[in-house]
Amino acid sequence: MIEQFLLLEGTNAGHWVAIFLALAAAALHATFGALQKGKHDPWLSRGAMDLSYGLIALPFVIFVVPVPEPHMWSILFIALVIHSIYKVLQAWTYSRGAYTVVYPIVRGTSPVFTVVAAFFIFGEVFSLIQILGLISLLIGIFGLAFYNLKTVVIDRVSLGLALMLAVITGLFVAIYTTYDTYGIRSTYNPFTFIFWLFLLDGFFMPLIAYMRWSLVSEKPNLSGLVGRGIIGGIIAYFSFGSIMLATRLDDVGQASVMRETSIIFAVLIGFLFLNENVGLLRLCLITLIAIGAIVVGVGA
Repeated sequence: MIEQFLLLEGTNAGHWVAIFLALAAAALHATFGALQKGKHDPWLSRGAMDLSYGLIALPFVIFVVPVPEPHMWSILFIALVIHSIYKVLQAWTYSRGAYTVVYPIVRGTSPVFTVVAAFFIFGEVFSLIQILGLISLLIGIFGLAFYNLKTVVIDRVSLGLALMLAVITGLFVAIYTTYDTYGIRSTYNPFTFIFWLFLLDGFFMPLIAYMRWSLVSEKPNLSGLVGRGIIGGIIAYFSFGSIMLATRLDDVGQASVMRETSIIFAVLIGFLFLNENVGLLRLCLITLIAIGAIVVGVGA
């Protein structure tokens, strides 16, 4: 199976498989983000989800995937540090701003940083058509963020801090995406990197969540938090795994841009489950995002 997957690297078939994986990651990532931003404290939700995917990884690293090659341990350690910083920033951002405001900014800034990093690190170059698609996607994403910023009626007091945190979080999305691409390309079996990173990464946020839990006077419903953690942990494998496999098969910059169509799914989730309104202007901006993503994918 691994050999068949690796044969797709650098091929036209691999390109389209990577696009499909990136789009799947987009839908799943929006769902994952909404689970963290939902009715529970974002720190507690993230801790529950991380513990879940850490425990899920355990039997796979014992019985299924190979032990990482010696050179991979330092790569995994650095990835763990980057992911830990990102998750603290993400939880902090979600606790300070409305989901439909901060999420577009996080997702809009990250592909810009990633495309630039991919150019300098991996020598990836976007075609003119792809650049136009990226511009269309960014106009849609940031237009959506500014529209939400003008109309949102909650979290106004901490909104300035939330916007700053969202940009910094977007930078760290780009950092972990680029570095994880390096990591997954540094080992023969891509699933070794994925499962071992999930195992090592699964116990940092639960510690922070436990400390936060001990300070909360009104404890949330534990069964609901556990259920959210299990669902989020499972989704995380398919979301993160999909985007990582996409970067193994094809350009990381393109995969990053395609993943940011997650904002379309985020708006739908916000409307359907978080009671956040969607109007005509938002639909037009979503269309720009979709068109931009299609152009980036087809223009390669």
